[in-house]
Amino acid sequence: MDYQNVRGTQDFLPEQESVRRKIRRILEDTFIRYGCKPIETPIINYTELMASKYAGGAEILQEMYTLTDRGERDLALRYDLTIPFAKVVAMNPQLAMPFKRYEIGKVFRDGPIKAGRFREFTQCDVDIVGVESQAAEAELMMMAMDAFEELAVPITIQYNNRKLLYGLLQMFEVPENVMNRVILILDKMEKINRTTLVKELKELSLTEKSLAQIEHFLDAVPSLAYFENYQEQNRFIAEGVTEVRELMDYLQALQIDQLCIFNPFLARGLEIYTGTIYEIFLADGKIKSSIGSGGRYDNAIGGLIGTDESFATVGISFGLDVIYTALDLAGKVEQNPREIDIYIIPMNTEKQALQLASFFRKTGKRVEVELSGKKVRKAMDKANRENVGKVIVLGENEINANKIAIKDMESGCVDEMEFKF
Repeated sequence: MDYQNVRGTQDFLPEQESVRRKIRRILEDTFIRYGCKPIETPIINYTELMASKYAGGAEILQEMYTLTDRGERDLALRYDLTIPFAKVVAMNPQLAMPFKRYEIGKVFRDGPIKAGRFREFTQCDVDIVGVESQAAEAELMMMAMDAFEELAVPITIQYNNRKLLYGLLQMFEVPENVMNRVILILDKMEKINRTTLVKELKELSLTEKSLAQIEHFLDAVPSLAYFENYQEQNRFIAEGVTEVRELMDYLQALQIDQLCIFNPFLARGLEIYTGTIYEIFLADGKIKSSIGSGGRYDNAIGGLIGTDESFATVGISFGLDVIYTALDLAGKVEQNPREIDIYIIPMNTEKQALQLASFFRKTGKRVEVELSGKKVRKAMDKANRENVGKVIVLGENEINANKIAIKDMESGCVDEMEFKF
């Protein structure tokens, strides 16, 4: 048998997984401080749910893993945590609003592999249902700032509003049936060169006038003032301008407006978004792609229920794997971190060693007992290799005297402690 991982998946050995668990704990603790409640959703869903028009859109569906069960039902692995969450709200009308939830779990996409991007990866999501104002977006952006400050990873956040893009393309007479495809292409602006971008737009059979207006927009100074010129002519632009202004006021009040940058070219490829959208980037630019993103999607829950009812919903998602990569690139992944506080080496005294370990564990210490019969010298080599804090060699003399010697592996100092076996 050829032992290797499926392409786009990987194993995490203890040194890596310890860092990943630390990232997860920091994110989870931040979510809890913001009043978010935990939920868990299934990895396997009906294909019909994940392929809903209120889901990820045509491009992401190309990356969806599909399968069938014994009953020949069409199933799919979740490619994000958003649609399964929308399903939860749709199925549980008794939930008190506003409802703030977080979920951390594996998702799967059969997409390109690059730095920090795999086909099986862990997302850490927060969503708020029932808040119509931009206060929800501002709180999630503030939460991101808090989390990454604790991770010691400087970030910036770029934001925009889908209503601005949608309304502007209406003004440019872009046909409704290709509107989302044009937005998808604009979303690639910083990922592909201008020639390729224009070529993809031309393939949509847009008029020369529409193409010229889009190119003029791409050359414009990126500011909200550009859209304000059109707000009296288009209701979507007017709504978008109002929402961006409201968000800017909140960001200023929270004193994070200097780290949150309005980017009128930001489109976010998913069709689900209806208003504010944002992406999180490393301030040092070592990873070009975003390390987190989100936005408002007011139509998804109502769409899943099968009504036109609007549920004010906004969410944010952090990629645990790409955050780990960011820490690694910044040299902030601790090499050989201490995982064991006390290492007990028994000399034919395994029962008493386990008793002693139990005592220390109840005080909160991380304790390992050497149970493989290693000689003292080899066990001490292991203690040095694995950066153990303290070592206790437990023999018959220590047991008879009810006294143990605890060696500090950094200083070499030895302390004695009474312990009745």
